[in-house]
Amino acid sequence: MPARRAVFTGLGLLTPIGSTPEAFWASLCAGTSGIRRIQRFDPSALRCPIAGEIPDFDPKAIITAAMKDTRKSLNKMAHTIRLGLCAAQLAMTDVGLQKGQIDPFRFGVEFGCVMAATDLEDLCKGAQTSCVGDPPEVDYTIWGRQGLKQVPPLWMLKYLPNMPACHVSILFDAQGPNNSITSTDTAGLLALGEAFRHLARDSADFFLVGGCDSKINPVAIARHSLFHDLVHDQPADPTTAIKPFDAARNGTVLGEGAAVLGLEELAFAQKRGAKILGELVGFASGFDKGRTGTGLAKVIQNALRDAKISPADVGHVNAAARGSRELDAWEARAIRDVFGDVPVFAPKGHLGNSGAASGLIELAASVLALQHGQLPGTLNYTTPDETCPVNVTTGDTQPIAKPYAVKLSVTDLGQCAAVVVKRWES
Repeated sequence: MPARRAVFTGLGLLTPIGSTPEAFWASLCAGTSGIRRIQRFDPSALRCPIAGEIPDFDPKAIITAAMKDTRKSLNKMAHTIRLGLCAAQLAMTDVGLQKGQIDPFRFGVEFGCVMAATDLEDLCKGAQTSCVGDPPEVDYTIWGRQGLKQVPPLWMLKYLPNMPACHVSILFDAQGPNNSITSTDTAGLLALGEAFRHLARDSADFFLVGGCDSKINPVAIARHSLFHDLVHDQPADPTTAIKPFDAARNGTVLGEGAAVLGLEELAFAQKRGAKILGELVGFASGFDKGRTGTGLAKVIQNALRDAKISPADVGHVNAAARGSRELDAWEARAIRDVFGDVPVFAPKGHLGNSGAASGLIELAASVLALQHGQLPGTLNYTTPDETCPVNVTTGDTQPIAKPYAVKLSVTDLGQCAAVVVKRWES
């Protein structure tokens, strides 16, 4: 029996620089950044008051009145969950899969997500009721008797990381393989890899694969400011804040977004006349224990082996680089060790770091780049750094000569994922 192949047949995007594939691509090519001062709340007390925020997101413009039950449930979803659900609806519209074209038990859903940031109003009233003294401390007796009663009864269900996959499955009657991956920045690519393996094993014909996350929350940003490498010296121009691989890089900026991709088995897609955007041909994951680049290089090599290609076949690498002194350096070493002088594109200067959503949003950039035969430039890369010995693309778009691209994702702790995509040639 011939191997089952996996192709992309739709994109649903919600990003700070565009929420259609066309707008997103145009912004990448124009060098547009979505990093700006936060508008959702007053960020003046934060050390990092800028973020990659989606402007004018309106879930009820996407989840229409015809989807009555889902529309009524929007108020019971955290912002992150709404992003994932809406991106899934956009992807399904782009995919063009009609009811009755697929057995529900052959329709899978895989999502990368993390615990959503809690809306302050859900907990503040109960917490204030329970605080005594100066400085105030929580009295747990008062909390148990009075404070807890002021927390919405469905509070936890608004924020659990499996909620995007659950709501999407209900909306589209997807009764096939279903899972939620929670490993922060690598979650989206790991979800894609799991769907890829399911298709190869013939346990499904079609998947919605998504990643969603929003870090634009006062508590989330304050916490990340204490424990992560955020930019704390805000530049006069926020669009210059993230400098992937650059010698002057000094941290990242948080963001938000969602990407959902239609991934289906090739023969199934061809039979229903689907448009094909590209092919997923390789996947690997692993752990870089010392964050030296050695483990990541091995993951890349395994993904290339899975795709049955060599490093010389790859036209560009789409890097996870987020402007971190340490993480950018060990990712760059791995890329150099495997590929040598391959062109490297790092999209986070456009987008910010949207955590579990970042891998698939950025992968969408490479799928579109292969379609158009052009690779955008990396924002804010001006001064090479000897600790990052890679060929970073800058300036105007440049032609892509080779049909393969590799997308990387890594976490602070050393988790790594790599996927290989190929330009579709019918």
